[in-house]
Amino acid sequence: MEVVDQVALAKLYGEPLFAMPQDLYIPPDALEVFLEAFEGPLDLLLYLIRKQNFNILDIPMAALTKQYLGYVDEIRNHNLELAAEYLLMAAMLIEIKSRMLLPPKPTADGLEGEDPRAELTRRLLAYEETKLQAAQINELPQLGRDFLRTQVLIEQSLAPRWPDVHAVDLQGAWADLVRRAKLVTNHKISREALSVREYMSHLLRQLTAHLQSGRPFAPFESLFDPAKGVPVLVVTFVAMLELSREALIEVTQAEAFAPIYVRLAYSPIEEAVN
Repeated sequence: MEVVDQVALAKLYGEPLFAMPQDLYIPPDALEVFLEAFEGPLDLLLYLIRKQNFNILDIPMAALTKQYLGYVDEIRNHNLELAAEYLLMAAMLIEIKSRMLLPPKPTADGLEGEDPRAELTRRLLAYEETKLQAAQINELPQLGRDFLRTQVLIEQSLAPRWPDVHAVDLQGAWADLVRRAKLVTNHKISREALSVREYMSHLLRQLTAHLQSGRPFAPFESLFDPAKGVPVLVVTFVAMLELSREALIEVTQAEAFAPIYVRLAYSPIEEAVN
C-alpha cells in the first residue's frame, strides 16, 4: 500500500509506521505515574501533617485519618504488597481515633491518663529528626557523586645517585696514606725536583691503563706509591687535585666511609667514539 503526504507515527526496524498495529498489546501496568513517593507510613503521615500545617503535638485525628485512608485506598488497588504496612498504620490511627471518643480513663493515682496520640507523636518526631539528619548527611560531598579522586603517576628514575666526596673524606684518606708512608720510608736526606705537571700526566696514564684493561675505576690508594716517600705522595696528591679541578678526572664514593675510587672524566668526544 502506498502512502503519500502522511507523517509517520514511529519507526519500526528502520521502516516508517503510519498506523497503530491492531494486534498491539500494552500491559495494564506498563505505565504508572507516582505523584508522591513515600518511604513508609510514618513518612506519609508526616507529609500529610506538614502539608495541612497541623500541630504535631495536637494532631486532629479525624482529618488525618480520612486523608491517610484515601491514599491507602489508592495504593491498595495497584499494589497490595506495598499497602500491607500502610494498612497496619491505618488500623493504629483508627484505634487512636476510637480511644479519643471515649472518656479518658484515670490512672491508679487519680491523674488523667496519657493522651492516646502520645506514642504516635513520639514516633513522628523521632522519624522527622532522623530524616533531617539523613538529609544533612546527604548534602555532604560524596566520592563518586560530587567529586572524583585524582591520581597522578610519577615516574622515578632508577639511576643511582652517588654521594659527593667531601674534603673531610679526602683528608682522612690522605692522612692514612701519610701514616703508611712513614712506616715503610727509610731515613734519607735528598733533594728532588718534583713536577706537578709530570705527575698529572703519570696519573692520566695510570687511569688510561685501567680503562683499557676494562676497569674504569682505580682505587684511590693504588695511585700512590708510599715507598717513594712523603714528597712524592704530596706531589701526586696535588696533581690529583689539579686534574679534578680541571675536570679531567672524577673522584667518587659509593656511600659514606666506603672506599674512594678515581676514574677518567667522560667527555662528549669519548662518548661519540665509544
